[in-house]
Amino acid sequence: MTLAHYQTQFDQLLDRDDAHDPIHQIRKKAFSKFLKTGFPTQKWEDWRFTDLSHLKKQSYQISDGLDDPVTIIDRSTYKMEGVETIVIHNGHYQKALSSHHDGIRVLTGPKYINERSGQIKTTADDPFDLLNTAFMDSCLSLMIDRNINLTTPVRILVISSGIDPIMVSPRVYVDINESSSATLIEHYLGDATSTFQNSSLIFSIAENSHLDHIRIQSNPVSAQYVANLNVSLYRNSQYNFFQLSQGSGLGRSNIRVNLKEEGSQCTLNGLSLSVGNQHLDNNILVDHFAPNCTSSQNFKSILKENSSGVFNGKVVVRKDAQKTDAEQTNKNLLLSKKAVINSNPQMEIYADDVRCAHGSSTGELDKDALFYLRSRGLDAITAKSLMIRGFAMELLGSINHKGIKNYLIKALDTWIMEKTKK
Repeated sequence: MTLAHYQTQFDQLLDRDDAHDPIHQIRKKAFSKFLKTGFPTQKWEDWRFTDLSHLKKQSYQISDGLDDPVTIIDRSTYKMEGVETIVIHNGHYQKALSSHHDGIRVLTGPKYINERSGQIKTTADDPFDLLNTAFMDSCLSLMIDRNINLTTPVRILVISSGIDPIMVSPRVYVDINESSSATLIEHYLGDATSTFQNSSLIFSIAENSHLDHIRIQSNPVSAQYVANLNVSLYRNSQYNFFQLSQGSGLGRSNIRVNLKEEGSQCTLNGLSLSVGNQHLDNNILVDHFAPNCTSSQNFKSILKENSSGVFNGKVVVRKDAQKTDAEQTNKNLLLSKKAVINSNPQMEIYADDVRCAHGSSTGELDKDALFYLRSRGLDAITAKSLMIRGFAMELLGSINHKGIKNYLIKALDTWIMEKTKK
């Protein structure tokens, strides 16, 4: 998909816009920057292990996606107990299929932009976020008022379907005001024949607020998936993130967390499960701007057959961010001689009173432990399954909500059962 093809698609998109819509000018500004930047190449440091050639070859079309999807979606397939669900189908918000708490205001496009005095946040140096801004299907915002404690999780269910190659660009802003808390689930799946799914989520977590954020990426392997996440944390706020990646032929997560004010905390955990020719890439930047902040990263990958992965994690501690406490861990389990992982933990520290540590390890199943389990009467498949499950369960233990944790454990067990038989 050449830049000229994107230009054609962008012109078609503008023809659908009202020229006086504030989004119109925001789109044009972002697309102009994208054309100057272009797609990343493997000469870029953060992209040297991820090949985008397939993404560039396919000619994706913008999604209309405005027809009522009730006739093509079996909603029982996507059921999750104990959550409120906001549905985005082929990039477009489906109000009729969605439900949410009274404590959340759901705004679309111009309403949110007008509330923000005509300005919305973008990441100026990120080509995929610029592309998302230019082509955003639904500029959706979830706003949680101050002093609200949402006990029921909210799920953003992003479904892609259809037989034509389409590009979907959901863009969601989540603003959590002072002294509030919530649990948010991002859930990607569907049965589209060929999709380029380029999503952006932008979080603002105000003073004394708390957010648990779970991302489940279960797209079909025909999908090309890029997820852009930008989080801003303010005084004494807390952000807990967990990601399960098991879908898409190409999956890339661009995660940016900014600890902007004193006392803010973030915990980032992720589990990637890959098989076949899948390539799952996690690119993470945690930026400490203020003193007395805490961050931790713990990402694991389990790779089988010819699959590959990337962990490119960086922690930056600014000069004024004294008393920073930052940890970073990456562990990888290879179930095949042909599986490949590229791990690159990094720290840039400009303060002198900090506690920072990082590490990485990659290996196979322990043969002695496997022999021990076999000697106790377990067959080879059961023994391997137990060891793989044990490797992953440390991360799932960080999920606080019982229903979500059970859903994730079931997904893990299903993957292990299916993949260890081969």
